Formats: sequence, structure tokens, C-alpha cells
Amino acid sequence: MKNYEITFIVDPVLSGDEIKSTAKTYEDLLKKDGCSIVHIEEMGLRQLAYPIKKRHSGVYYTFEFNSEAGNIIDDFELALRRDKRIIRFLTVALDKFGVKYNEDKRNGLIGIRKEKISEEIAEEKKSIAKPTPAPAPAAKPAAKAEEE
Repeated sequence: MKNYEITFIVDPVLSGDEIKSTAKTYEDLLKKDGCSIVHIEEMGLRQLAYPIKKRHSGVYYTFEFNSEAGNIIDDFELALRRDKRIIRFLTVALDKFGVKYNEDKRNGLIGIRKEKISEEIAEEKKSIAKPTPAPAPAAKPAAKAEEE
């Protein structure tokens, strides 16, 4: 059984329902072909690095799935190419390291370090922001009366 990840960009001009129905269409296509879907991630509207088909943004979706037949990918990519709602797509065959990385990412094991560091920085800022009480001034020795 091979593991795949397909990321595609949907045209943002469509309504929210049309965008979701586009993703649902491809989800159903994968299920119909006998693939087991591991994870579907909607990354939402994002700015593109460069214009694609005169669009500067798009709605990103990523499907991670397992398949036994290799021709399913060809059929799926053909459907993506023919669909005018899809701006661009990328298919990646995952090896065991890619599968483990995606699993760790879903379980929150990737990116924890950044969160912990940001929490530590926030705690440091709080401790710095709290004014510490100033020490009491030291008592000055009484001035001696001058003897004449």
C-alpha cells in the first residue's frame, strides 16, 4: 500500500459552498476508487507567492491517503487538470519518513518547541514587567555635633 499526499489550490472567486463542494467532490472520488483517506486539511485562503492564472490568492486543501492501485493517481490528476476550479495541484508519494512526519504534525509533536520557547519568553516578559519593590534606603549616620 502506497501513501500519497495531494495539495491543490481552489479558485478563491467561488463562493464558500462551491469551494467546499469542490473538496468534497475529490474526497468522494478517492473513496470511490478504494483509497483510505488518512487526513484532510483545509488550510484556508492564502496569498500566492506569484500570480497563477491571474489569481493572487487561493484556498488550499491537502489530502493524505493510502492506495493500492497506482493508476488512481493518474485518474485523479486528470480530473484535477480538467477542473477549471483548481488553480494548481501537487502530488507527492510519501515514504515512511514523510508518513511519520505528517503523523507527528497532526499529533502536535512538531512545532511544540516554538510554542514552549514563546511561552518562556512571555513568562520572562511578565517577570520583567512586574516592578520589584525598591530596597529601603539605608539609614544615614547621625551627624556628630562639633565639639568646640
